[in-house]
Amino acid sequence: MNIPTKAAALTASVLLLTACSGRVQDTGATSGGGGQVKLSWWMVTQNADTASAALKSIIADFEKQNPNIKVDLQYRAVDAHKDALRTTAGSASGPDIYYNWAGPGLGGELVKSGVSLDLSKYYQQYQWNNRFNAATLSAFTQYGGHHGIPWTQRTEVVYYHKDQFAKAGISAPPTTYEEWATAAQKLKAAGLTPISMGGKDNWHVMRLLDTFIETNCGAELGDKLNTRATSWTGQPCVDKSFEQLKQWAANYFNKGFAGLPAAEAAALFNSGKSAMQLEGDWFTQQNVDAGDDQNNIGVFPMPTGTGRLYGFFEGMYISKSSKHPDEAAKFLDYLSSAPVEGKYLGVFSSLPVNKESKSANAPQPINAQIAQLTGTAKGFFLNNDQNFPTDVTTEYWRIQNGVTSGSIEPKEAGALLQKFIDTHKN
Repeated sequence: MNIPTKAAALTASVLLLTACSGRVQDTGATSGGGGQVKLSWWMVTQNADTASAALKSIIADFEKQNPNIKVDLQYRAVDAHKDALRTTAGSASGPDIYYNWAGPGLGGELVKSGVSLDLSKYYQQYQWNNRFNAATLSAFTQYGGHHGIPWTQRTEVVYYHKDQFAKAGISAPPTTYEEWATAAQKLKAAGLTPISMGGKDNWHVMRLLDTFIETNCGAELGDKLNTRATSWTGQPCVDKSFEQLKQWAANYFNKGFAGLPAAEAAALFNSGKSAMQLEGDWFTQQNVDAGDDQNNIGVFPMPTGTGRLYGFFEGMYISKSSKHPDEAAKFLDYLSSAPVEGKYLGVFSSLPVNKESKSANAPQPINAQIAQLTGTAKGFFLNNDQNFPTDVTTEYWRIQNGVTSGSIEPKEAGALLQKFIDTHKN
């Protein structure tokens, strides 16, 4: 992803984004002043129809209680959302409120570049430090101050179709990498697509590569690699991970995966055309909305052998350039309140981030299972597009794609990544 560096290109990009977003123009009212305030809220597109409807309902209820505030919700696809935030960083064309992943390589980049507003005074005003548990809060205090508020705690697992496992003679979910690879081979032998992947969205295939690195390198070395505290060059576990990725792409992915968006890969699973899908807890609601038989779906954690789960936090941030931070904070207080989160728990996430939230409905069995797995995990390992800066992430993806396409040898991958890291240090 190339970000314009020349002033003219940046100005043109900002104007284009403003024109295409359909953003409601500001009335000129400022925090504490009179008149109606219009807040722009940037979100990623919700793949589940139920989630989109829930956000619309949340806004309507908030506006009913606060008639002087209007919330303009604007959706973009994942990569377009990232690009829009980077392109408008620090400018008046940015949003008042924006969704972002809380890891150092995504949300952290905007914090470090001065885009995010430190919300410490609002944490004190609304007592948010008491609202969220310490583990959740740590993702939003790791840069100093308080940047953003928790939106979700995500756990990523493998969803699978029970009938396809039975057809392939797989009696139980795998608990080791060897069992997982054997299951994939059995599924292929039974004429089934073992796992669907949307390679057009690089982060989808990345999830499997990240999992292999955790499996082969272990938690301690894996963390050092993923935080660039040690070299990727000459690591046998890294070579093995890229080799496994090449094998799975060649033998177990859906045909034509490289040009397929992740949403279409999900549709393959929803329609029963693949046995497994590597997704987060948001996928449960997508399955329900797609009409996939919930009694036929199971989940299991990536069998890495470390006891850690794959997962991350998502947050809502206020832009430092916002003219309406008080009203934006008021909306975030409402959004993260126990009644609101409880009403929609399971739609956006299987786990609450507000300590007082109680689900208004019985949880989906799959979400209940994911919550149990999360509660007993020994820890978490983070998606590498959240560990790495943007330029390193882009190179990581280029290398993974080269390995799956055959243009890069697995044994060369680690050294190539390290060479890039060494020559692009901040």
